Amino acid sequence: MRRWQGEGIYFGGDYNPEQWPEETWSQDVDLMRQAGVNLVSVGIFSWALLEPSPGRFEFGWLDRVLDLLHDGGIQVDLATATASPPPWLARAYPETLPRRADGAILWPGGRQAYCPSSPVFRERSLELVRAVAGRYAEHPAVVMWHVSNELGCHNVHCYCDVSAEAFRRWLRERYGDLDRLNDAWGTAFWSQRYGDWAEINPPRTAPTFANPTQQLDFLRFSSDEQRSQLRVEREVLRTLVRQPVTTNFMIGLGVKHMDYHSWASDVDLVSNDHYLTAADPRAHLGLALAADHTRGVAGGNPWLLMEHSTSAVNWQPRNVAKLPGQLRRNSLAHVARGADGVLFFQWRASRAGAEKFHSALVPHAGPDTKVFREVCQLGADLKALAEVRGSRVDADVAILFDWEAWWGVELDSHPSADVTYADRLNALYGSLWRAGVTADIVHPSADLSGYRLVLAPTLYLVRDADVEALHRYVESGGTAAVTYFSGIVDANDHIRLGGYPGAFRELLGVRTEEFFPLREGERVHLDDGSTADVWTEWVHPDGAEVLASYTDGPLPGVPALTRHPVGEGAAWYVGTRLDDPATDKLLARLLAEAGVRPAASAPSGVEVVRRRDGDRTWLFAINHTDTEVRLPAHGVELLTGAPCAGELTLLPGEVAVIREDRV
Repeated sequence: MRRWQGEGIYFGGDYNPEQWPEETWSQDVDLMRQAGVNLVSVGIFSWALLEPSPGRFEFGWLDRVLDLLHDGGIQVDLATATASPPPWLARAYPETLPRRADGAILWPGGRQAYCPSSPVFRERSLELVRAVAGRYAEHPAVVMWHVSNELGCHNVHCYCDVSAEAFRRWLRERYGDLDRLNDAWGTAFWSQRYGDWAEINPPRTAPTFANPTQQLDFLRFSSDEQRSQLRVEREVLRTLVRQPVTTNFMIGLGVKHMDYHSWASDVDLVSNDHYLTAADPRAHLGLALAADHTRGVAGGNPWLLMEHSTSAVNWQPRNVAKLPGQLRRNSLAHVARGADGVLFFQWRASRAGAEKFHSALVPHAGPDTKVFREVCQLGADLKALAEVRGSRVDADVAILFDWEAWWGVELDSHPSADVTYADRLNALYGSLWRAGVTADIVHPSADLSGYRLVLAPTLYLVRDADVEALHRYVESGGTAAVTYFSGIVDANDHIRLGGYPGAFRELLGVRTEEFFPLREGERVHLDDGSTADVWTEWVHPDGAEVLASYTDGPLPGVPALTRHPVGEGAAWYVGTRLDDPATDKLLARLLAEAGVRPAASAPSGVEVVRRRDGDRTWLFAINHTDTEVRLPAHGVELLTGAPCAGELTLLPGEVAVIREDRV
């Protein structure tokens, strides 16, 4: 992998000088230097300006921008500019426009108005990449290359005829012949058997439920098509440039359709965009989960926060502004969880266009504002944290996550619409966060040997090899917990016969004969005092110890929580949807059994994470409460330079980073 350049933590954001008169550019660079900005992303949405007509390139304005930034000491993450095609492409080649499942065309006027399978788009986009990379490969400002932008954000699924033919090619490569496809898709059901590849289409709007494996394969295909664009642009870049190549993923529970675990090997460093759900008072938990997941996709290595917001965004129903101090807390929380760069969208708030009400480092009101003052403070903070760069995050717990399991569990025609992939992931992660325990979010195929505890929430679709790996982990002394509706199907979305939870029956020592989903609002109680809802099932112990059973509901006396000793370890099964207090109680038992301790002893509402580089460690403490708190600490508080001799006082909403001494 090509290495990052420079030292310290990157700080900056998307810079779109093409939106502003040229006399503004020098002022921008002066303000960037004042704020401590050292990296900006340039050219992301500039295709129409760089190539105003087919084959005619105009680089003069970009030459001047890059020279100006370099003279000001600002480094550049230069985009390939392919993120959104210019209007002339659709006019000349209307077949490049994407279509929805109902056949409606998605026209230019927004962004990403292209079919990801279009050979015309591919050809024209790569011509642009060659032109940009050829011109700026040796420009001294450019330290990184940025492929496209948020691939698949708006056009991940296209159902046009071009996509249909590409889907057929993908299926031929996957299955080889129609007999294997018919078997995988279960086409004996509903008279769906295919006799010719030309009969197969994407899962367009149908009279009722489309074939579930067809849907699943189309989701796989769509992710692969977006990944293909990343890969071909990367290959062009690698023949022309020497700097590292990245693209901004969108890892978080709001974006579902790209399998980023499979994309990670295609970039030299993993970058991510993350935006808070502003109306959620616990949005900082979602931020932490997304950061931990990004680190998991990066294989535990440091990563780059390519975009987040200084304050409000423009695209949520209610775009809540960040309160004083929140910009700093959010940014440093990403650093705590492995980010070695903190960038924003965007440098200067737009005066026109769809995102003109999106916050920026320089607001509409200018630099004499709360936001810009906090931006300058953050720049100073990140400079003080330069030594943290390159360190890794301590985590004794792994949560297994698979985008294909997410796609599968939320297909239609399932036992309960209330069973969603994010639900148990959020619940278990929230309990860990409240306990001060950091988790890596990893693919089921990841190496689990370094973890004390592994959690598998709603792993509906799972491969045999990953089941065997979890079994070996437990046999070797690990502790694992699996929740309901896991292990149900194989990679083709075929039921694993013989009783649920299918693939995990032997590991868990249980067999379920029937699901008993609950009605909306219905609750059940367990004999350990716990409360649950949404889901129950008729569990038979088959070697497992019963830890709790139902006292009411459809299955009184039936086990709800079990533990199965396996080799040197144990596997727990959670057969119902426990409420938050019961989930916290369960996690406390699991953490105690696995010997997992929090990063530090901290009061409720204080986020604690540790980064490590060899013998050096840094403790991040973030106070999300409105009260002053104290926690044990020994070392130097980097943001203030003050020594900590046994105790740290943390004011409401404040952040501390301690270079720890051994005591």
